Amino acid sequence: MIRVLLADDDVMIRAGVRAILTTDPDIEVIAEAGDGREAIELALAYRPDVALLDIRMPRLDGLAAGAEIIRAAPAIAVAILTTFGDDAYLARALDDGIRGFLLKSGDPRELIAGVHAVAGGGAYLAPKMAARVISELRSTGLSRATAARAKVKALTDRERDVLTLLGAGLSNTQIANRLGLVEGTIKGHVSAILTRLDLRNRVQAAILAHEAGLITE
Repeated sequence: MIRVLLADDDVMIRAGVRAILTTDPDIEVIAEAGDGREAIELALAYRPDVALLDIRMPRLDGLAAGAEIIRAAPAIAVAILTTFGDDAYLARALDDGIRGFLLKSGDPRELIAGVHAVAGGGAYLAPKMAARVISELRSTGLSRATAARAKVKALTDRERDVLTLLGAGLSNTQIANRLGLVEGTIKGHVSAILTRLDLRNRVQAAILAHEAGLITE
């Protein structure tokens, strides 16, 4: 069971998101918060698997609250619930260790998939947001794509396979199953990838995989 803390200052939004999440029998919303400070307090009290935080909340926004939760309880996976126009905050989120950006207006199946992905140790960007972010990164010139491909060349074939699946949002367990390896081996590969490519976290690795052209779907 994936235990979720849901934080949004709009009661109707909270009710809608909760209704979507609870259609999945493997997800349970264990606590709800109306602002960033309350979200931190409840996260530390209930220790959910996932803290799903609205990006815009009173007292403390979702990014700041998420950063505090990660510092105090690194085992809690933090994902941001946002609207399509808020992807400018992505760089800040990457630095803070936030694992996912989920769209309020997206396909309900994407919301559920995102919660599963971050709970399983993966990273998740809503497909529309990922496409826009990658497009904007590439619009700065071919140099980013060229640099990404050059970085990826430093990886072994197996590490490149792992990076591709990581970029697709799979967790370590899912990658292990896909490649027929044990999860501990995948953790070692992920650690090596992050170190070798000088990346802070899995979301940065996912973006690099897109920039390098590893993700074709």
